Amino acid sequence: MTDMLNGIDVFVAAVDARSFAAAAARLNLSRSAVGKTIARMEARLGVRLFHRTTRTQNLTEDGQIFYERCQRALEEVRTGAAILESGRREAVGRLRVTMPVLFGRRCVAPVLARLAQQHPKLELELNFSDRLADVVEDGFDLAIRNGPIGDAGGLMQRRIGLQRMAVCAAPNYLQRHGTPMALDDLQRHEAILYARPGQIRPWLFPQDHGKPLEVLPPSRLRLDDLAAMSDAVAAGYGLAWLPCWLIRERVHKGELVLVLPELPRLLIESHALWPQSPHLPLRVRLAVDALAAELPASAEI
Repeated sequence: MTDMLNGIDVFVAAVDARSFAAAAARLNLSRSAVGKTIARMEARLGVRLFHRTTRTQNLTEDGQIFYERCQRALEEVRTGAAILESGRREAVGRLRVTMPVLFGRRCVAPVLARLAQQHPKLELELNFSDRLADVVEDGFDLAIRNGPIGDAGGLMQRRIGLQRMAVCAAPNYLQRHGTPMALDDLQRHEAILYARPGQIRPWLFPQDHGKPLEVLPPSRLRLDDLAAMSDAVAAGYGLAWLPCWLIRERVHKGELVLVLPELPRLLIESHALWPQSPHLPLRVRLAVDALAAELPASAEI
């Protein structure tokens, strides 16, 4: 019976990932190790689990039946482990988290690193990507997302912070061009805008009623990287509309100055998402709690 259980997690991962190579990356194994594990399972069971070609691998009828049973068995094992873990105070095991690149690097990763220091048996695997990962299919325990959530089927979610947006400029730019005193003044200034092919992000200012007011100042400098925008505005190339967590340090050092600080600032929500489960693993709960406790501080200047 023990031999029969060996490799079930690898088999399920290979099916979920739709390739041995993707499963290997998810499990931190080599592709050949995954292939050999599947071959040993087929030998033990006396059936072929996959139809293999040079380009595709699909489950056989026997493989589909076996996969459905294995999936249920693994879910029971995970639930049992989560129940046991919920009685502990120390987080153990691997926590796989996906997050936006810059926000993750500046705000999320430091919080999780401190959590790992407090729990020596906790392992972190952090994925920095601005691509929206499929949390379940890609095998992540936790995803951090900014802005509207969109379709979150099969996921639980919790708001962990609010990002405040602010207009800023370098002191030498304001000395040369003057300081805007009202929103209309922005049209007489140079702006550094965030833009991707075919899309320029306007600056949004909350109003008492209705949608936020959209402002698109004149611009000759358009970038698709927030860190580069922060560098450009600090160099005096124009005004920029950026999250407070990104510019806070430069404001404190006097490298940047807030423009129109009395205006209401747009708030962008940050959420943590994780797969639905009857019992939330302790390592996930502690990570979400830590982020919810620490991230709000990054929204202020």
